[in-house]
Parts: sequence; structure tokens; C-alpha cells
Amino acid sequence: MSKAPTATYRLQLRKGFGFAEAGELAGYLAALGVSHVYLSPILQATPGSAHGYDVVDHSRVAEDLGGEDAFREMAARLREHGLGIVIDLVPNHMAIPAPETLNPAFWDVLRDGPDSPYARWFDIDWSAGAVVLPVLGSPGDEAEADGDVVRYHDHVFPRGGRYRLGYWRDTRPNYRRFFDVSTLIALRPEDPEVFDRTHALPLRLVRKGLVDGLRIDHPDGLADPRDYLRRLTGRARPGTWVVAEKILTADERLPGDWPCAGTTGYDALGVIGGLFNDPAGEEPLTEAYTVVTGGRGDFEAVEREARRYAAERMLVPEVDRLADLLAKILPGDDPAALRRALVELLVAMPVYRTYAVPGEEPSAHDLEIVAQAAAGARAALTDGELLDRVVPLLLGLAGRDALRDEFVVRFQQTSAPMMAKGVEDTAFYRWSRLVSLNEVGGDPVRFSVSPAEFHAYCAEIAAERPGTMTTLSTHDTKRQEDVRARLAVLSELPADWTEAVGRWRARAPDSPLDPDLDYLMWQTIVGGWPLSGQRLKEYLTKAMREAKTRTAWVDGDAAYEEAVLAHVDAVLADPELADDIEAFVALLAPYARANSLAQKLVQLTMPGVPDVYQGCELAGLSLVDPDNRRPVDYARRRELLADLDAGTVPADLGGEKLLVTSRALRLRDEHPEWFSGGYEPLAAQGPAAGHALAFRRGGAVTVVTRLPAGLDARGGWDDTHLALPGGPWHDLLTGQSYVSPAPLTGLLGMLPVALLVEAG
Repeated sequence: MSKAPTATYRLQLRKGFGFAEAGELAGYLAALGVSHVYLSPILQATPGSAHGYDVVDHSRVAEDLGGEDAFREMAARLREHGLGIVIDLVPNHMAIPAPETLNPAFWDVLRDGPDSPYARWFDIDWSAGAVVLPVLGSPGDEAEADGDVVRYHDHVFPRGGRYRLGYWRDTRPNYRRFFDVSTLIALRPEDPEVFDRTHALPLRLVRKGLVDGLRIDHPDGLADPRDYLRRLTGRARPGTWVVAEKILTADERLPGDWPCAGTTGYDALGVIGGLFNDPAGEEPLTEAYTVVTGGRGDFEAVEREARRYAAERMLVPEVDRLADLLAKILPGDDPAALRRALVELLVAMPVYRTYAVPGEEPSAHDLEIVAQAAAGARAALTDGELLDRVVPLLLGLAGRDALRDEFVVRFQQTSAPMMAKGVEDTAFYRWSRLVSLNEVGGDPVRFSVSPAEFHAYCAEIAAERPGTMTTLSTHDTKRQEDVRARLAVLSELPADWTEAVGRWRARAPDSPLDPDLDYLMWQTIVGGWPLSGQRLKEYLTKAMREAKTRTAWVDGDAAYEEAVLAHVDAVLADPELADDIEAFVALLAPYARANSLAQKLVQLTMPGVPDVYQGCELAGLSLVDPDNRRPVDYARRRELLADLDAGTVPADLGGEKLLVTSRALRLRDEHPEWFSGGYEPLAAQGPAAGHALAFRRGGAVTVVTRLPAGLDARGGWDDTHLALPGGPWHDLLTGQSYVSPAPLTGLLGMLPVALLVEAG
């Protein structure tokens, strides 16, 4: 039986920080209080990979990380300190590396085409008779023969193989990709042989007791995620903890028939963050955004345009393949009209995808989702009769044959990347009203979350999926948790923010930036301050290319990008402007501190299994990757934790956050029964009750401050108090003891948070 986690700590492995280095952290991570180390992908990836998601060989543990022997040595060292291991699995895709020989399975397909025994591994449209690769840099380029191979720059192909090389701009790859990345080719683990071959190594590690849990990357790319999870859990050790990187939108729930503990926590991230946004700030911040940028106050319109952009510019091969399939199913209809209908249905999908399985009755949820998509598409199309013929096909309601079954699956595999690329990686960079809301799995329209909504969410998790993961930062988040905590204060001080950004824009040189990018820049400066010009330039380069309004990753506008980066230099070179920004950040600092500590304690003690992303036990102001994957100073963290354990009072927010993190994690580890289920909201009483959030988990009570700027403006807690059952109660963070009713002036006086256990 596998050991279930009480808390995990995510490590980003890479060359130079592999299994040996992870093993050296065993003592520190055990002292921190986690039960499991949660590793980024460990299988053989493209040499030098910074992330491990570009797997090239499922039969080997990554050599860059030390290989299998080093993995086993690390596991043994972690076990000596009572720590288990969770690994990240990548079932949806493999890398097409350069040279291509690095991927033995794909190389075999390049050589033998559909006759290769590995042809079934990959989602390739074989109607062309060959794998079509968009790799040539210029239309007239040719690869050169060299013995038994053909070479083109770093690429190597088998001589005489069944593949076709094309100019990258106008060649449509005939394989499904991971999103729009042509160097990542989709796998077909729905095929039993493919599943067995690609999962043999990780499942062997699970069965040998070296791995206790599995994080499944991008399940929405799979043909049938439920069936995949059933096969996976059926072949793993009993009790293996499995979570799926499923991003839920709006009021969506994880499918109840998926055999896994839950999600990787983006839903929790959004709910927790919303607690610390003041709903009263929504209207003035929306007005400020529209006045300053001239942009829309309506994100939905921006989202629709961005999705349409993804369909017409980024995911063209996938949409075309789906449209070709539909044209074969409905040969009497105009192919162009069918394609337009498909695009509008994809644009109108309210969630990442449905989970229809050919031959099964669709769920009520999927029927509702498709009805919403159909209504949105109908508003944009003139031919309603054609739409009536297409919509039933989405859920397999128009009969069955091979083409119709494939269409059901392929539409679902296309709608998910449409959401990811169109919304997360485009619209989120085009609409910057309050960018702390523009987060993976988040909804910029959902401005805030009330305590009642939060309590309802927690009660649901405790009852239905107590083993789900919760998180505040990951390797994919757009900005680290403490950046979001600081920006949340703007919702409480919209007038101060509007005045400040207006003052800065007036003082700075005339901005060449797109107005939305300019507004994003000032929020990024405030959220990440102090930050170097280099880091800000790297962030804005990614942001403007992701927005794809004035420049892009493909067909970029070099002159515009140079002007943007020069403007950054000019802004940061003005000492008086820097002093003004410093003063504004200082105004936010006490409230940002309260938010950082509060959201951390909430995440660590609410229902679910909390994950701490590497380094986030201290305060940090990292931005989107690769900024958030920088090396972590563990020597400093060891020293600070030792000082705290020796009784040293934290000197800054970093120390306070480490105190909160270590005491909460240790408590979970010491009393897992308190946190394995059950959730009881507690309500403060008094004039400032709305600024407190409290709940009980077994013998522990969490109390935090919310909307701290508003609390300060009203003069503090006054005689607001919290009734506590039993007692007396001891605060693990300050060492103070309290009896009921506890005045919040005392309970939250030394720190804006409290973690109470009943004394005795």
C-alpha cells in the first residue's frame, strides 16, 4: 500500500540539479514538514531540457538527472527521512528532437512510415503516406545526404525514409501536436500496447515502492481520460495517489467517475486568491483600465477574439484536420461552411472539453456544455440548419461509424488546446484590468470570492475529494503567489493606484507600448518591485509576443520590440520615478504582507493536499517561466529554519512566511487525522467581522485577516472577537494562548494570521 501524502514539495529537476541534489535536500524538506517530494518529469528528455516535458525515451530515467541508479539513491535518502516521492507523468506527447535519432520510436517511424511497429504510437494522419515535417528554414532549402542519413542543420533523418520535409511557414504537419508546438508530437496511449510501453518504467518504480504518487500532465489531450486513469490505477500499487492536471473553469467540477484523488490545484488557487480581492474595487479598477488604455471593460469579447485567433493562426493544422474529417461525414455540405461552423463551436466552448465516449450516452453535463457552445455558435452563424447537422456529431448522437467516432474524440482533443492557447496564452495578455486574476485556471471576470463561497468550496472538497492537491504557485503560473498577494491590494486602494499610475505615465517618456501592454508593465513593476531591467524586459518580451497584437513569436515586429525594451530602460533609469514607485510599494507592503501570510496559511490548512512550489516557503516575487524556475537558495532556507526552531523571531516577511509554512506543515504531518476530512467554518463577531476568515480542522483552528487595507481604514478590529470551542487555545505561530471569546486585536495583533491548537 502506497503512503498517501499529507503535503508535497515541488522540485524542478534539470541538468545541474538532478537526483543527487534533490536527495541532499532530504533533511531540510523533512524538517519543513512535507511528506513527499514532488518531482518534475524524470524520464529521458531531450538532452539539456530545462523542464523534462519533452520526453524522447520512455524506457530510461533521464541521464541529465543522473539515471536510474541516482534515482534509487535519492529515493533511499529521502526514505531515511520519512519522505516519499511523487513523479510527473507526460502521457500525451513526446519530443521531436534535433537530431531526430534521440527519439528511437519516432526515428523508426521516419524510416518505415506506417509499416513501423511504432506508427501506432503517434497520432498521425497517414493519408499523405508519410510524416510531414515543417523544418526547412527557406522554401528552396534541401537536406543533404551523408551516408545512411540526411542532414539539415541539427536535424538528422534516415536516408530513403518515408517522410517529407517542408518549409516551416507553409507546411501543415499531419500529426497532432501539443498545443501549437510542432516539436512535440501527440501520443496514443489509448492503444494498450502504447500504454504498456510508455508506462512500463514509471509503473515499475511504483510497484517497487520507490514512487508513491503520480501527477498526470495534460489529461485533456487524451482520447479518453477516464479510461486512461482506470488503466493507470489498475496497474499501480493499491493506494497510489494520483492527481490530474485538469483545469476547471467557472463552476465546472472534476468528472466524478475519474479514478483519481483530484486536480493539481489550480481551482483552489483561484478560490483562495479571490478571497483577498475587495469586490468594491471592481468598478473603479474597470473604469481606470478602460480610461487609461481605451480597452474594453468586457473580457468576454477579448476572449472570443483570442480564441478565433488561435483557430485561424495557431492551431490551423488541428482545425483543418478536424474540418476534413467533418467534410467526409457530411459530404453534401460546403467544406468552407463546415469549417466556419467548427471554428464558432470551438470559440464558444465554455470549458476546455467534454468527455464523451463513442458508444456511451453523453452525460447531462456534456449535453449542457454542447448546448451552450451551440447557442454561442448560432449567434455568429447564418446557417442554422447546417449547425443542426453538426452539433449532434460532437457527442456521438448522429449514429456510429469509424469517422463519426473519430470526430467525437478529435473535437474534444482540439477544444482543449483552443482554450489554453486562445485564453491563457493570448487573451490573458490582452486584457490587464487586474493581472493577478489572469492566472492559469483563473477567470479574470470573477473578481472576488466571498467567505461564504470559500467555505462552500472547502466543504465540497472535504466531502468529495479530500485528497485533491491545492497550490498557490507552480512551474506554469503567470506570477508567483506573493506578486499576486501584492497586486490584490490594488483592489482595496483603486484610487491610490489610479493616481499613481497616472502620475508615472505622465512622468515617463512617451510610451511606444500598446496601451494594454503599458498598463501591464506598471502592474508588473509594482508586483515584482524591486526587479531588474533585464527581468522586466524578459517578461515584457514574452507578454507582448503572447498577446500577438503588435508582435508575436512568429512574424515579430523587431522595431516595436526594440522600442518597448528601450522604454523599459528609460523608465527604470529615472531615479525620481523609481523613488515614487518605491514609496507606492511601501504603501502596499503591510497589506501585501497580510495577504501573503493569510493565503499561505489558508492553502496549507484547508481541505486537500497542499503543494509548496520550490522556494515558495519564503516570500518571492518571480514572474512567469522561466523566471519562476530560477535556482533556489536552500542554504539560506536551512539557516532561517534552524533560527526559527531556535526561537529567533522572524525579521521580515520571508522569515514570517517560513514560520507559517513550517508550523502548518508540521502540524499536518503530526495530526493527519485532523486534516483528512471534515471542515467547520467559524464566524467572527463584531464590527470588523468581515475582515476575518476562520475555520476548524479537527483540533486545529485557522484564523486569517482579509482585506487588510479596509481593516486599517476603519480603525482596526475594535471589539471584534472569535468564539472558540473548548480551550484554552495555543497559537503555534506566536506562542500565545487564548480563551474564548478571543479578541482579534490580540489574536491577530502580532501576526495577521493565527494557527491554534487546543492546549492540554
